[in-house]
Amino acid sequence: TKLIEINPQYAEAYYNRGAAKRSLNDYEGAIADYTKLIEINPQSAEAYDGRGTAKDELKDHKGALADYNKAIEINPQYADAYYNRGIAKFHLNDIEGAIADYTKLIEINPQYAEAYYNRGLVKIFLKQKEGCLDLSKAEELGIEKAHEVINEYCK
Repeated sequence: TKLIEINPQYAEAYYNRGAAKRSLNDYEGAIADYTKLIEINPQSAEAYDGRGTAKDELKDHKGALADYNKAIEINPQYADAYYNRGIAKFHLNDIEGAIADYTKLIEINPQYAEAYYNRGLVKIFLKQKEGCLDLSKAEELGIEKAHEVINEYCK
């Protein structure tokens, strides 16, 4: 906040303050900071992703989806935006779209454990046994809670 008072055009300060507000569950405040950052730097994929995450927390999944789409348009290799967009798509009942985003994320970063975990959960939700393979990979990459899901659905 002090940095913004000194220099109202200091984009990184808006990003950091938005992230802090998001961690404090001040999602409206976070959205305001990310929006200001986007005004200063319309090519900030991170700002769109952060704003999308705050909107998702407020159950504005369509608004979040639009922000994640913009983040990916700006940076097609932005792994976190695919992860977050997959979650938003799942909330909007675009199950196949969620799987596609997790798959793309795994192509970008094969070590992104949460992508395997979420894709596995979605496939289990669809009664697809190959979700167990994703859950096993997630566990191998360090997602401990995958073990519980495997025990419940994959035996």
